[in-house]
Amino acid sequence: MRTVFINIRELLQVRPKSQKKVAGPLMKELPKIDNAFLAVEDERIVDFGPMAEYIAYEQATIIDATGRLLMPTWCDSHSHVVYAGNRSQEFVDRINGLSYEDIAQRGGGILNSAKTLQNTSEDDLFEQSIKRIQNLTKLGTGALEIKSGYGLTTQAELKILRVIKKIAQNTDLKIKATFLGAHAVPKEYKNNKTAYIDLIINDMLPKISEEHLADFIDVFCEKGYFELEDTERILSDAKKYNLRPKIHVNQFNAFGGVGLGVKHKALSVDHLEELTNNDI
Repeated sequence: MRTVFINIRELLQVRPKSQKKVAGPLMKELPKIDNAFLAVEDERIVDFGPMAEYIAYEQATIIDATGRLLMPTWCDSHSHVVYAGNRSQEFVDRINGLSYEDIAQRGGGILNSAKTLQNTSEDDLFEQSIKRIQNLTKLGTGALEIKSGYGLTTQAELKILRVIKKIAQNTDLKIKATFLGAHAVPKEYKNNKTAYIDLIINDMLPKISEEHLADFIDVFCEKGYFELEDTERILSDAKKYNLRPKIHVNQFNAFGGVGLGVKHKALSVDHLEELTNNDI
């Protein structure tokens, strides 16, 4: 099936195939073609250029884009869009000077979200989340990675991942699911983090694999959450289930998480608010 857009006022983000990355001053440029056409066949762009070079296709659906822009959709590679309730009060806490760690110590942050989600039904969680997905679609998102991590029990983490799978079945967005059971240590494991990691490895991972619920594995590799040794253990065991890492590192401290991600061939190392020359 071939679709051709014609008379496009501005066709944005056109770059030569030889240009593999964009950096530095090039980031300020938005390449475009005025009065353009674009042809798509079997979900792939097969031709584009100025209308002066357009040759009419036979047996194609023609869409007249007069007066309109055509641009790529956003690809959001790090999201937590499946959650229950909200933590708006914590914005006030941050404005009043509390740190992320202070809020977590008071029972806020991730643990607060997890408690709310654990008490939310799977159907309710889906209804809350699909509305956010619909809004993202309207804002131009076409591909989305969604993480779990606001469950912190086997049942709740599976709930989130099942909702992500259902979202993928009910939207045109390209969806990738990431298992982030190691997002925080639940209160009941506060003095026995090893037991919670055991739960992730011996209970959560096998069930997630059995239901084919995740594409990637993530860990919040950070002091006070999951240290390098913890992260190493989780990522090593995840390889048995063909889950490639996408890990949170260097949000508050730079202590070797980037190197660990590289060692395990992570697809991405995310956050990086703190960065050293060694990390680079």
